[in-house]
Amino acid sequence: MIRNDTVWQTAALAKTYLEGVRGAIPLASAQIDVILRIVQKVKPQVKSFLDLGCGDGILGSAILTRYPHAKGVFLDFSESMIAAAKSKLGGNKNLKFIVQDFGLTEWVEVFKNQDKFDVIVSGFSIHHQPDTRKKEIYTEIYNLLQPGGVFLNLEHVSSPSKLIAEVFEESFVDALYTFHQNKGSNQTKAEIAQAYYNRADKGANILAPVETQCDWLREIGFIHVDCYMKHFELAIFGGIHPR
Repeated sequence: MIRNDTVWQTAALAKTYLEGVRGAIPLASAQIDVILRIVQKVKPQVKSFLDLGCGDGILGSAILTRYPHAKGVFLDFSESMIAAAKSKLGGNKNLKFIVQDFGLTEWVEVFKNQDKFDVIVSGFSIHHQPDTRKKEIYTEIYNLLQPGGVFLNLEHVSSPSKLIAEVFEESFVDALYTFHQNKGSNQTKAEIAQAYYNRADKGANILAPVETQCDWLREIGFIHVDCYMKHFELAIFGGIHPR
């Protein structure tokens, strides 16, 4: 199988994303708030968590702000992303940073001698996998959770129509333009839009409807499955491992 997601292993793309895109994502603070609220409700005491496809570790870092004594694992197949996460959080002895490709089924072998997790989060990462692999990953995540554990996926999902996709893309370009203007950039909105529509990672996106993915989670055995927040193609969804 030819994979397009390996573009994310390049240092240049990691730098472009972390410096020029991540901070522009609409409603980012609200997304973090929703994730923490659900975690707090389900697991008032979090002893362990996994940030899967962690990037620079923004979701795991948010969990640590609420549960500073939790043991955490940050996993990504990009050495540049792991380096960025380590730079932010590497002084914490309760954390592990692992370069591993969860697109391959053997990634779970890393955890075969480890206790299961209270919380697993993933941010804008699983959508790079084909749908058949997405479903397998959700099963693998289910099997890595403690009974009563929670999985939350902050994800890029498909739009129900071309019109809605266009609205999302236009709103994202607006957000990027505002972000770069606030950083003192002289780029025009047209230049921002051209870079966005011709970005190197676009071919790595394999988007699926959030409703379909929630159905997969229910089939696997997750309970309390829902899309907890959605802004066009940006969605938080997940579920809980039954006790």
